[in-house]
Amino acid sequence: MSNASGASSPILLAFSGGLDTSFCVPWLKETYGRDVVTFTVDTGGLDAAAIQVLAERSKALGAIEHHIVDARAEYFDRVLKFLVMGNIRRGHLYPLCVGAERVLQAQLVAEYAKKLGTGTIAHGCTAAGNDQVRFEVALRTLAPGLEVLAPVRDQAFKRPEQLKFLEERHLPVPPYGAAYSINRGLWGISIGGKETLTSQGTLPDSAWVLTRDAFTNPQPPRSLTIGFTQGVPSSLDGEALAPVALIEKLEAIAAPYGIGRGIHLGDTVIGTKGRVAFEAPVAEVLLNAHRELEKLVLLPRQQRVKDQVAALYGDLVHEGQHLDPVCRDIEALMLSSQQRVTGTVTVGLRPGNLFIEGYDSAYSLMAASKGVYGEAAGEWTAADALGYSKMLALPGMFHTRAGGSTP
Repeated sequence: MSNASGASSPILLAFSGGLDTSFCVPWLKETYGRDVVTFTVDTGGLDAAAIQVLAERSKALGAIEHHIVDARAEYFDRVLKFLVMGNIRRGHLYPLCVGAERVLQAQLVAEYAKKLGTGTIAHGCTAAGNDQVRFEVALRTLAPGLEVLAPVRDQAFKRPEQLKFLEERHLPVPPYGAAYSINRGLWGISIGGKETLTSQGTLPDSAWVLTRDAFTNPQPPRSLTIGFTQGVPSSLDGEALAPVALIEKLEAIAAPYGIGRGIHLGDTVIGTKGRVAFEAPVAEVLLNAHRELEKLVLLPRQQRVKDQVAALYGDLVHEGQHLDPVCRDIEALMLSSQQRVTGTVTVGLRPGNLFIEGYDSAYSLMAASKGVYGEAAGEWTAADALGYSKMLALPGMFHTRAGGSTP
Protein backbone atom coordinates (compact mmCIF):
# COMPACT_ATOMS: atom_id res chain seq x y z
CA MET A 1 0.00 0.00 0.00
CA SER A 2 1.49 3.34 -0.98
CA ASN A 3 2.03 6.38 1.19
CA ALA A 4 -0.27 9.05 -0.22
CA SER A 5 0.94 11.92 1.98
CA GLY A 6 4.74 11.65 1.96
CA ALA A 7 7.24 10.98 4.70
CA SER A 8 6.77 14.35 6.41
CA SER A 9 3.29 13.61 7.72
CA PRO A 10 2.81 11.92 11.11
CA ILE A 11 2.14 8.23 11.52
CA LEU A 12 -1.29 7.54 13.00
CA LEU A 13 -1.08 4.62 15.43
CA ALA A 14 -4.14 2.64 16.52
CA PHE A 15 -3.38 2.70 20.24
CA SER A 16 -4.73 0.41 22.97
CA GLY A 17 -2.04 1.18 25.52
CA GLY A 18 -0.96 -2.45 25.78
CA LEU A 19 2.60 -3.65 25.36
CA ASP A 20 2.49 -4.00 21.56
CA THR A 21 1.14 -0.52 20.82
CA SER A 22 3.21 1.07 23.61
CA PHE A 23 6.32 -0.39 22.00
CA CYS A 24 5.25 0.90 18.59
CA VAL A 25 5.28 4.58 19.58
CA PRO A 26 9.05 4.98 20.23
CA TRP A 27 10.03 2.31 17.68
CA LEU A 28 8.16 4.07 14.87
CA LYS A 29 9.68 7.42 15.85
CA GLU A 30 13.21 6.05 15.92
CA THR A 31 12.90 3.93 12.80
CA TYR A 32 11.08 6.34 10.49
CA GLY A 33 12.12 9.67 11.99
CA ARG A 34 8.50 10.82 11.94
CA ASP A 35 6.08 12.10 14.54
CA VAL A 36 3.51 9.65 15.93
CA VAL A 37 -0.11 10.47 16.74
CA THR A 38 -2.00 7.89 18.82
CA PHE A 39 -5.67 7.21 18.30
CA THR A 40 -7.89 5.13 20.57
CA VAL A 41 -11.37 3.94 19.64
CA ASP A 42 -13.28 3.37 22.88
CA THR A 43 -15.48 0.32 22.33
CA GLY A 44 -15.91 -0.25 26.05
CA GLY A 45 -13.98 -1.12 29.18
CA LEU A 46 -12.50 2.35 29.70
CA ASP A 47 -13.53 4.51 32.62
CA ALA A 48 -12.41 8.12 33.10
CA ALA A 49 -9.28 7.04 34.99
CA ALA A 50 -8.28 4.56 32.26
CA ILE A 51 -8.80 7.19 29.58
CA GLN A 52 -6.54 9.58 31.48
CA VAL A 53 -3.88 6.87 31.87
CA LEU A 54 -3.92 6.23 28.11
CA ALA A 55 -3.39 9.90 27.35
CA GLU A 56 -0.54 10.17 29.86
CA ARG A 57 1.11 6.96 28.62
CA SER A 58 0.91 8.10 25.01
CA LYS A 59 2.63 11.38 25.89
CA ALA A 60 5.29 9.67 28.00
CA LEU A 61 6.05 7.28 25.14
CA GLY A 62 6.69 10.23 22.83
CA ALA A 63 3.51 10.73 20.80
CA ILE A 64 2.92 14.35 19.80
CA GLU A 65 -0.87 14.01 20.10
CA HIS A 66 -3.39 11.54 21.50
CA HIS A 67 -7.04 11.34 20.47
CA ILE A 68 -9.89 9.15 21.64
CA VAL A 69 -13.36 8.66 20.22
CA ASP A 70 -16.28 7.18 22.16
CA ALA A 71 -17.71 4.52 19.83
CA ARG A 72 -19.53 2.39 22.42
CA ALA A 73 -23.06 3.18 21.26
CA GLU A 74 -22.08 2.80 17.62
CA TYR A 75 -20.38 -0.50 18.37
CA PHE A 76 -23.50 -1.84 20.03
CA ASP A 77 -25.82 -0.63 17.28
CA ARG A 78 -23.69 -1.88 14.39
CA VAL A 79 -22.29 -5.12 15.81
CA LEU A 80 -23.23 -6.25 19.32
CA LYS A 81 -26.96 -5.87 18.74
CA PHE A 82 -26.78 -8.52 16.06
CA LEU A 83 -24.58 -10.81 18.14
CA VAL A 84 -27.36 -10.77 20.74
CA MET A 85 -30.13 -11.26 18.18
CA GLY A 86 -28.23 -14.18 16.68
CA ASN A 87 -27.26 -15.70 20.06
CA ILE A 88 -23.80 -15.88 18.52
CA ARG A 89 -20.94 -17.81 20.07
CA ARG A 90 -17.79 -19.12 18.44
CA GLY A 91 -17.39 -22.87 18.90
CA HIS A 92 -20.62 -22.93 20.97
CA LEU A 93 -18.66 -21.22 23.77
CA TYR A 94 -16.87 -17.97 22.97
CA PRO A 95 -19.20 -14.94 22.59
CA LEU A 96 -16.80 -12.94 20.35
CA CYS A 97 -16.19 -10.68 23.33
CA VAL A 98 -13.06 -9.20 21.73
CA GLY A 99 -12.35 -8.96 18.02
CA ALA A 100 -15.84 -8.08 16.85
CA GLU A 101 -15.00 -4.38 17.21
CA ARG A 102 -11.91 -4.40 14.97
CA VAL A 103 -13.64 -3.49 11.71
CA LEU A 104 -15.37 -0.50 13.31
CA GLN A 105 -12.07 0.56 14.88
CA ALA A 106 -10.32 0.29 11.52
CA GLN A 107 -13.01 2.40 9.89
CA LEU A 108 -12.71 5.17 12.49
CA VAL A 109 -8.91 5.10 12.30
CA ALA A 110 -9.09 5.46 8.50
CA GLU A 111 -11.50 8.38 8.82
CA TYR A 112 -9.23 10.13 11.31
CA ALA A 113 -6.18 9.58 9.10
CA LYS A 114 -7.98 11.51 6.36
CA LYS A 115 -8.83 14.29 8.81
CA LEU A 116 -5.22 14.38 10.02
CA GLY A 117 -3.94 14.52 6.49
CA THR A 118 -1.69 11.49 6.72
CA GLY A 119 -1.40 8.51 4.42
CA THR A 120 0.32 6.24 6.96
CA ILE A 121 -1.26 4.35 9.82
CA ALA A 122 0.18 1.67 12.09
CA HIS A 123 -1.12 -1.07 14.34
CA GLY A 124 0.43 -3.41 16.90
CA CYS A 125 -0.93 -6.76 15.68
CA THR A 126 1.28 -9.82 15.54
CA ALA A 127 1.70 -12.28 12.67
CA ALA A 128 0.15 -15.09 14.67
CA GLY A 129 -3.23 -13.60 15.53
CA ASN A 130 -6.59 -12.74 14.01
CA ASP A 131 -6.49 -8.95 14.45
CA GLN A 132 -3.92 -8.34 11.71
CA VAL A 133 -6.36 -9.81 9.18
CA ARG A 134 -9.37 -7.99 10.60
CA PHE A 135 -7.65 -4.61 10.53
CA GLU A 136 -6.08 -4.94 7.13
CA VAL A 137 -9.07 -6.44 5.33
CA ALA A 138 -11.15 -3.54 6.61
CA LEU A 139 -8.50 -0.93 5.77
CA ARG A 140 -7.94 -2.26 2.25
CA THR A 141 -11.68 -2.21 1.69
CA LEU A 142 -12.25 1.27 3.10
CA ALA A 143 -9.04 3.11 2.20
CA PRO A 144 -6.85 1.13 -0.21
CA GLY A 145 -4.47 4.10 -0.65
CA LEU A 146 -3.28 4.07 2.96
CA GLU A 147 0.18 2.77 3.86
CA VAL A 148 -0.14 0.34 6.77
CA LEU A 149 2.78 -0.36 9.10
CA ALA A 150 2.75 -3.37 11.41
CA PRO A 151 6.12 -3.39 13.22
CA VAL A 152 5.42 -6.20 15.67
CA ARG A 153 4.26 -8.50 12.89
CA ASP A 154 6.64 -7.50 10.11
CA GLN A 155 9.76 -7.40 12.31
CA ALA A 156 8.70 -10.47 14.33
CA PHE A 157 9.25 -8.79 17.69
CA LYS A 158 8.58 -10.98 20.73
CA ARG A 159 6.97 -9.61 23.88
CA PRO A 160 10.15 -9.88 26.01
CA GLU A 161 12.04 -7.94 23.31
CA GLN A 162 9.45 -5.19 23.35
CA LEU A 163 9.57 -5.05 27.14
CA LYS A 164 13.37 -4.75 27.09
CA PHE A 165 13.18 -2.00 24.43
CA LEU A 166 10.90 0.10 26.67
CA GLU A 167 12.82 -0.58 29.87
CA GLU A 168 16.16 0.38 28.29
CA ARG A 169 14.67 3.76 27.39
CA HIS A 170 13.00 4.17 30.80
CA LEU A 171 9.60 4.33 29.11
CA PRO A 172 6.32 3.23 30.77
CA VAL A 173 5.45 -0.45 30.66
CA PRO A 174 1.80 -1.67 30.84
CA PRO A 175 0.80 -3.27 34.16
CA TYR A 176 1.03 -6.89 32.98
CA GLY A 177 4.30 -6.35 31.12
CA ALA A 178 5.11 -9.32 28.93
CA ALA A 179 3.24 -11.92 31.02
CA TYR A 180 -0.26 -11.50 29.57
CA SER A 181 -1.89 -9.93 26.56
CA ILE A 182 -5.17 -8.40 27.66
CA ASN A 183 -7.84 -6.85 25.45
CA ARG A 184 -10.97 -5.29 26.89
CA GLY A 185 -14.18 -4.07 25.34
CA LEU A 186 -17.88 -3.59 25.97
CA TRP A 187 -18.59 -7.30 25.45
CA GLY A 188 -15.82 -8.64 27.73
CA ILE A 189 -12.11 -9.35 28.05
CA SER A 190 -9.70 -11.73 26.33
CA ILE A 191 -6.50 -12.89 28.02
CA GLY A 192 -3.54 -14.62 26.44
CA GLY A 193 -0.56 -15.97 28.34
CA LYS A 194 1.81 -18.91 28.57
CA GLU A 195 -1.03 -21.07 29.89
CA THR A 196 -3.02 -20.65 26.68
CA LEU A 197 -0.13 -21.50 24.35
CA THR A 198 -0.89 -25.21 24.75
CA SER A 199 -4.13 -27.11 25.11
CA GLN A 200 -3.59 -28.27 28.69
CA GLY A 201 -3.16 -25.29 31.01
CA THR A 202 -5.51 -22.90 32.75
CA LEU A 203 -4.98 -19.40 34.12
CA PRO A 204 -4.18 -18.73 37.77
CA ASP A 205 -6.82 -16.77 39.60
CA SER A 206 -4.52 -13.74 39.72
CA ALA A 207 -4.56 -13.48 35.90
CA TRP A 208 -8.31 -12.96 35.63
CA VAL A 209 -9.43 -9.34 35.53
CA LEU A 210 -13.21 -9.06 35.93
CA THR A 211 -13.86 -12.31 37.81
CA ARG A 212 -10.82 -12.51 40.11
CA ASP A 213 -11.70 -13.74 43.64
CA ALA A 214 -15.18 -14.80 42.51
CA PHE A 215 -14.73 -18.19 44.16
CA THR A 216 -12.49 -17.23 47.07
CA ASN A 217 -14.90 -14.43 47.98
CA PRO A 218 -18.30 -15.78 46.86
CA GLN A 219 -21.22 -13.40 46.52
CA PRO A 220 -24.69 -14.18 47.94
CA PRO A 221 -27.33 -15.45 45.47
CA ARG A 222 -29.15 -12.79 43.51
CA SER A 223 -31.92 -12.57 40.91
CA LEU A 224 -32.19 -10.01 38.11
CA THR A 225 -34.94 -9.22 35.63
CA ILE A 226 -33.81 -8.18 32.16
CA GLY A 227 -36.17 -6.56 29.69
CA PHE A 228 -35.86 -6.85 25.91
CA THR A 229 -37.56 -4.71 23.27
CA GLN A 230 -37.54 -6.32 19.80
CA GLY A 231 -34.45 -8.30 20.73
CA VAL A 232 -32.52 -5.37 22.23
CA PRO A 233 -31.81 -5.33 25.99
CA SER A 234 -33.72 -2.35 27.32
CA SER A 235 -34.19 -2.59 31.08
CA LEU A 236 -32.63 -4.02 34.24
CA ASP A 237 -34.85 -4.75 37.24
CA GLY A 238 -37.51 -2.51 35.76
CA GLU A 239 -35.21 0.45 35.14
CA ALA A 240 -35.18 1.52 31.48
CA LEU A 241 -31.59 1.85 30.26
CA ALA A 242 -29.85 2.48 26.97
CA PRO A 243 -27.93 -0.63 25.85
CA VAL A 244 -24.44 0.65 26.72
CA ALA A 245 -25.49 1.77 30.20
CA LEU A 246 -27.29 -1.53 30.78
CA ILE A 247 -24.24 -3.55 29.70
CA GLU A 248 -21.87 -1.59 31.93
CA LYS A 249 -24.19 -1.85 34.94
CA LEU A 250 -24.81 -5.56 34.37
CA GLU A 251 -21.07 -6.25 34.09
CA ALA A 252 -20.48 -4.72 37.53
CA ILE A 253 -23.21 -6.95 38.97
CA ALA A 254 -22.44 -10.27 37.24
CA ALA A 255 -18.62 -10.27 37.12
CA PRO A 256 -18.10 -10.87 40.88
CA TYR A 257 -20.02 -14.17 40.46
CA GLY A 258 -17.41 -15.53 38.04
CA ILE A 259 -20.05 -15.91 35.33
CA GLY A 260 -18.85 -15.93 31.73
CA ARG A 261 -15.31 -17.09 32.46
CA GLY A 262 -13.85 -19.61 30.02
CA ILE A 263 -11.01 -20.70 27.76
CA HIS A 264 -11.86 -21.04 24.09
CA LEU A 265 -10.09 -23.35 21.66
CA GLY A 266 -10.91 -22.48 18.08
CA ASP A 267 -9.85 -22.00 14.50
CA THR A 268 -8.06 -18.76 13.80
CA VAL A 269 -8.55 -16.68 10.66
CA ILE A 270 -5.12 -17.74 9.41
CA GLY A 271 -5.95 -21.45 9.70
CA THR A 272 -4.26 -22.53 12.93
CA LYS A 273 -5.82 -23.68 16.18
CA GLY A 274 -5.65 -21.05 18.88
CA ARG A 275 -6.59 -20.78 22.53
CA VAL A 276 -7.67 -17.71 24.46
CA ALA A 277 -9.09 -17.13 27.93
CA PHE A 278 -12.04 -14.79 28.21
CA GLU A 279 -14.33 -13.11 30.71
CA ALA A 280 -17.73 -12.16 29.31
CA PRO A 281 -20.25 -11.92 32.17
CA VAL A 282 -22.66 -9.64 30.30
CA ALA A 283 -22.57 -11.70 27.12
CA GLU A 284 -23.21 -14.86 29.14
CA VAL A 285 -26.25 -13.34 30.84
CA LEU A 286 -27.77 -11.60 27.83
CA LEU A 287 -27.20 -14.38 25.30
CA ASN A 288 -28.80 -16.97 27.56
CA ALA A 289 -31.68 -14.71 28.52
CA HIS A 290 -32.35 -13.65 24.94
CA ARG A 291 -32.24 -17.24 23.66
CA GLU A 292 -34.88 -18.37 26.18
CA LEU A 293 -37.16 -15.42 25.43
CA GLU A 294 -36.95 -16.28 21.73
CA LYS A 295 -38.09 -19.82 22.48
CA LEU A 296 -41.22 -18.36 24.02
CA VAL A 297 -42.20 -16.12 21.10
CA LEU A 298 -40.70 -17.54 17.88
CA LEU A 299 -41.94 -20.45 15.81
CA PRO A 300 -39.56 -23.41 15.36
CA ARG A 301 -38.69 -22.63 11.74
CA GLN A 302 -37.99 -19.00 12.61
CA GLN A 303 -35.49 -20.16 15.20
CA ARG A 304 -33.87 -22.72 12.91
CA VAL A 305 -33.39 -20.43 9.92
CA LYS A 306 -32.10 -17.60 12.08
CA ASP A 307 -29.63 -19.92 13.81
CA GLN A 308 -28.24 -21.01 10.45
CA VAL A 309 -27.59 -17.51 9.12
CA ALA A 310 -26.42 -16.29 12.53
CA ALA A 311 -23.66 -18.89 12.50
CA LEU A 312 -22.44 -17.52 9.16
CA TYR A 313 -22.69 -13.97 10.49
CA GLY A 314 -20.53 -14.91 13.49
CA ASP A 315 -17.91 -16.39 11.17
CA LEU A 316 -17.84 -13.25 9.03
CA VAL A 317 -17.48 -10.96 12.05
CA HIS A 318 -14.74 -13.17 13.45
CA GLU A 319 -12.86 -13.06 10.15
CA GLY A 320 -13.06 -9.28 9.79
CA GLN A 321 -15.56 -9.51 6.92
CA HIS A 322 -18.24 -7.39 8.56
CA LEU A 323 -18.21 -4.96 5.61
CA ASP A 324 -19.34 -7.72 3.22
CA PRO A 325 -22.83 -6.82 1.89
CA VAL A 326 -24.12 -10.26 2.88
CA CYS A 327 -23.85 -9.10 6.51
CA ARG A 328 -26.45 -6.41 5.78
CA ASP A 329 -28.73 -9.08 4.31
CA ILE A 330 -28.36 -11.27 7.40
CA GLU A 331 -28.95 -8.29 9.69
CA ALA A 332 -32.19 -7.55 7.83
CA LEU A 333 -33.40 -11.09 8.48
CA MET A 334 -32.43 -10.89 12.15
CA LEU A 335 -34.23 -7.57 12.59
CA SER A 336 -37.35 -9.08 11.04
CA SER A 337 -37.13 -12.10 13.35
CA GLN A 338 -37.04 -9.88 16.45
CA GLN A 339 -40.35 -8.06 15.97
CA ARG A 340 -41.96 -10.06 18.77
CA VAL A 341 -38.89 -10.67 20.94
CA THR A 342 -40.15 -8.28 23.60
CA GLY A 343 -40.56 -9.27 27.22
CA THR A 344 -38.71 -9.97 30.45
CA VAL A 345 -36.38 -12.72 31.63
CA THR A 346 -35.49 -13.40 35.25
CA VAL A 347 -32.05 -14.85 35.87
CA GLY A 348 -30.50 -16.22 39.05
CA LEU A 349 -26.84 -15.54 39.79
CA ARG A 350 -24.72 -17.90 41.88
CA PRO A 351 -20.91 -18.19 42.02
CA GLY A 352 -19.95 -19.66 38.67
CA ASN A 353 -23.55 -20.34 37.69
CA LEU A 354 -26.29 -18.60 35.73
CA PHE A 355 -29.82 -20.00 35.97
CA ILE A 356 -32.78 -18.86 33.86
CA GLU A 357 -35.66 -18.72 36.31
CA GLY A 358 -38.51 -17.59 34.07
CA TYR A 359 -39.64 -15.37 31.21
CA ASP A 360 -42.76 -13.53 30.09
CA SER A 361 -43.97 -11.77 26.97
CA ALA A 362 -47.18 -10.34 25.56
CA TYR A 363 -46.37 -12.45 22.49
CA SER A 364 -46.01 -15.73 24.41
CA LEU A 365 -46.88 -18.70 22.20
CA MET A 366 -47.13 -20.81 25.34
CA ALA A 367 -49.82 -18.55 26.80
CA ALA A 368 -51.63 -18.40 23.44
CA SER A 369 -52.51 -22.10 23.59
CA LYS A 370 -55.56 -23.43 25.41
CA GLY A 371 -53.74 -26.69 25.99
CA VAL A 372 -51.39 -27.47 28.86
CA TYR A 373 -48.35 -29.52 27.97
CA GLY A 374 -48.55 -33.01 29.45
CA GLU A 375 -51.84 -32.24 31.21
CA ALA A 376 -54.78 -31.30 28.98
CA ALA A 377 -55.69 -30.96 25.30
CA GLY A 378 -56.59 -27.52 24.02
CA GLU A 379 -57.50 -26.72 20.43
CA TRP A 380 -57.56 -30.46 19.61
CA THR A 381 -59.36 -33.55 20.87
CA ALA A 382 -58.08 -36.92 21.98
CA ALA A 383 -59.27 -38.33 18.65
CA ASP A 384 -57.31 -35.64 16.79
CA ALA A 385 -54.17 -36.61 18.71
CA LEU A 386 -54.69 -40.29 17.90
CA GLY A 387 -55.19 -39.56 14.20
CA TYR A 388 -52.15 -37.27 14.10
CA SER A 389 -49.98 -39.96 15.68
CA LYS A 390 -51.15 -42.50 13.10
CA MET A 391 -50.48 -40.18 10.18
CA LEU A 392 -47.06 -39.19 11.54
CA ALA A 393 -46.11 -42.88 11.78
CA LEU A 394 -46.98 -43.65 8.13
CA PRO A 395 -43.52 -43.05 6.54
CA GLY A 396 -41.82 -45.27 9.11
CA MET A 397 -44.50 -47.93 8.75
CA PHE A 398 -44.05 -47.99 4.96
CA HIS A 399 -40.27 -48.21 5.33
CA THR A 400 -40.62 -51.19 7.65
CA ARG A 401 -43.10 -52.88 5.34
CA ALA A 402 -40.93 -52.31 2.26
CA GLY A 403 -38.07 -54.06 4.04
CA GLY A 404 -40.16 -57.15 4.49
CA SER A 405 -40.14 -57.04 8.27
CA THR A 406 -43.91 -56.91 8.63
CA PRO A 407 -46.86 -58.12 6.58
